[in-house]
Amino acid sequence: MPKYSYTYKSINRTVGKALHRYKMIVDGDHILVGLSGGMDSLTLMWILNERRCRVPVDYELHPVYIDPGFKGGFSQELADHCRKAGFSSLAVEVTDDGVVAHSAENRENPCFLCALRRRKRLFEIADSTGCTKIALGHNRDDIVETFFLNMCYAGEISTMMPSQDFFKGRFTVIRPLAYTEAHLIRRFAKQMGFPRFLNPCPSAGQSKRQQIRDWLEQQYRTNKKIRGNIFRALRHVKQDYLLK
Repeated sequence: MPKYSYTYKSINRTVGKALHRYKMIVDGDHILVGLSGGMDSLTLMWILNERRCRVPVDYELHPVYIDPGFKGGFSQELADHCRKAGFSSLAVEVTDDGVVAHSAENRENPCFLCALRRRKRLFEIADSTGCTKIALGHNRDDIVETFFLNMCYAGEISTMMPSQDFFKGRFTVIRPLAYTEAHLIRRFAKQMGFPRFLNPCPSAGQSKRQQIRDWLEQQYRTNKKIRGNIFRALRHVKQDYLLK
């Protein structure tokens, strides 16, 4: 356990900052943790589980994986990892979300439909298991990318919130990694030896998000201040200088 590594301390600090600023977790919370098999969600689960041993807040974690239904999936391998890591038993929900989203009737934006169906199922599982919080592994870079995705493809100025209520406050989606940069998560996952699962999705690496990510990386290389400036700009909006 790299408790004293620079990477661990950096992630722990940014997660603590997000949890505190948005009051994400309180005593008695039952939190559904959406696992995808990626480094972000595995890091999120590890950090939230580790914090339970040392913070004065009592909460329960319920990891869930929504299997999109592609051949060559990794549900069993992910469940094995969770068991070996000492997490609560992983609930696996096998769906046809990915298959339907990539059908001939939905060629324009399969990622949107797949994510929409997956999110709907997470809310249903949260309701059936008594969870009022849903923790997702989106990081700081994801929030910036979503801003540009919504601007370019939805024609609106918006992004993902670190904490957001749904259904009149019945559920709250929290993103404890909202202040954590992706490169720290990649480094942490490597240090921890997290397994790497092969994503069987046919859109993997070819999505609109990946295109935005590649473009942003080009900008970051030209000026090291751009990454931080964009994220800070999301909290400093001058509405008087926007079209009405």
